[in-house]
Amino acid sequence: MEIQEILSSTITKALQSVFSLSVSENEVKLLPTRKEFEGSHTFTTFPYVKQIGKSPDEIGKAIGEYLLANCGDVKSYNVVKGFLNIVLKDAYLNTFLKEKALDDHFGQLSSKNETVMVEFSSPNTNKPLHLGHLRNNFLGDSVAEILKANGYDVVKANLVNDRGIHICKSMLAYEKFGNGETPESSGLKGDKLVGKYYVEFDKHLKAQAQKLKEEGWKDEDIEKKNPLLVEAQEMLLKWEQGDEKVVNLWKKMNGWVYEGFNETYQKLGIAFDKFYYESDTYLLGKEVVDEGLAKGVFYKRADGSVWIDLTAEGLDEKLVLRSDGTSVYITQDLGTADLKYKDFKLDKSVYVVGNEQDYHFVVLKHIMKKLNRPYAEGIYHLSYGMVDLPSGKMKSREGTVVDADDLVQEMIDTAREMTEELGKIDGFTKEQAEELYNTVGLGALKYFLIKVDPKKRMLFNPQESIDFHGHTGPFIQYTHARICAILRKAKEVGLQAKINDVNHQLHASERETLVHLLSFEKHLRQAADEYSPAVIAQYVYDLAKLYNSFYAEVSIFQDTNVEAQQYRIAFSLAVAKTIKLCMKLIGINVPERM
Repeated sequence: MEIQEILSSTITKALQSVFSLSVSENEVKLLPTRKEFEGSHTFTTFPYVKQIGKSPDEIGKAIGEYLLANCGDVKSYNVVKGFLNIVLKDAYLNTFLKEKALDDHFGQLSSKNETVMVEFSSPNTNKPLHLGHLRNNFLGDSVAEILKANGYDVVKANLVNDRGIHICKSMLAYEKFGNGETPESSGLKGDKLVGKYYVEFDKHLKAQAQKLKEEGWKDEDIEKKNPLLVEAQEMLLKWEQGDEKVVNLWKKMNGWVYEGFNETYQKLGIAFDKFYYESDTYLLGKEVVDEGLAKGVFYKRADGSVWIDLTAEGLDEKLVLRSDGTSVYITQDLGTADLKYKDFKLDKSVYVVGNEQDYHFVVLKHIMKKLNRPYAEGIYHLSYGMVDLPSGKMKSREGTVVDADDLVQEMIDTAREMTEELGKIDGFTKEQAEELYNTVGLGALKYFLIKVDPKKRMLFNPQESIDFHGHTGPFIQYTHARICAILRKAKEVGLQAKINDVNHQLHASERETLVHLLSFEKHLRQAADEYSPAVIAQYVYDLAKLYNSFYAEVSIFQDTNVEAQQYRIAFSLAVAKTIKLCMKLIGINVPERM
């Protein structure tokens, strides 16, 4: 039983024994004690004042005394204006350190026997990955790792958007203006080459629109009947009809893109268990539509289009199939959801998609519930805010996006400059130094994009993300490297990581750090429940700060007591292991030397 449960149970008994008040353990809420007061857990007495008929402080003192008499892990308590702050015994914290925090399985919760698919990345094959994709990838990968640590069987999936009018725009522009250019002849990565022609299409479309305007065309006609756009629509129709020439061009250009994507994913340290392709799944949803019509879940309008009426759910009527029988975006999602369940028998399906699609996923879940799908309740949209830059919003068609590869390289170059400036590579080989720049640069990028609550829109400033002293990835990485240096020195002087006496008297900074370690599994569960890697990011940053306070206040190697030295080596090892684990959960490597 965890200390949180022990304390809640004892407080429940105290309320019954002292005040004859019956409450369930679930009702007893414990909060972390505020830093200005001594203690680890705080119980608020205000909710019980009216029922008990005593002041908040009187209730707090009575429960505090009961805890002292009946809970062997409680050392003392203090009551501040109705807040009962509980102080744990050093022996409890030291035993926790010895038996749990140092264990290799610390932070690995028991199996849930449930399968979760986390679907993320989902790029379009008409352009390279950009800054927005990076937030999506880092969130998806991290959530998957956090769910794994919480005992779920996790499948990382990528649904690639490899068909549609936007793909045909790149294809048409390449056909018209490409002159047989290839990644080899241009020196461009395949995804960048295809992205170049997506921008090229938009440029020619605008030029064509201007020309038609000068010829006296109306704006609505220009928008719908621009010859270049009509040609792209015709190409899409040919693709759907299996036209050999169009399909071969599509295969060739998509092949280039996949090679480019794979290179980027490799750089980012991201891999998938399963790929789905919209070219394979876009027709699947039509079977679901037929089923929904037969069950009366959907209805057909006079023009032949198929809809669902969700007004009773506070929504509106939603189109699921066009009058010409062609799919809309949600049609294929219906079919793909069935396919995913068929493949993996999913208990939960997490979609990592920007918040502009909030409504779409509400509709998807309602439809699947109405169709009585066993997985419907498990559909979860991890909605995240967009990433802005100091210069403003990114636009793919105009070619103003921040390319993912370029940004990663910029971060690595910045890490190189700052690391060399601070003299953190003394004694490194060239290869070791390059590995460190990659680790620090990528760590800075990932941490900056993950530390913000996913739901919030965020501003990304590359320069702010690499700082060895701020709320950044490099600060945490440097803390880990610092501890590793301590552990190396301990080995050199023959000091073992060992807890000889669980009654070791804790320094205030040790106590505070151990109390924080004590809450790791709680934070790990919270991160999974909220699908928020930001919880882990904040937790590990706070842990690194606490250890640095300990480092500044306590001299490990100058203590004359060998047992105290051994204890502090063990303490440092536990912190290093937890930092490494937390950073792994958010997809970041930690160096052992810096």
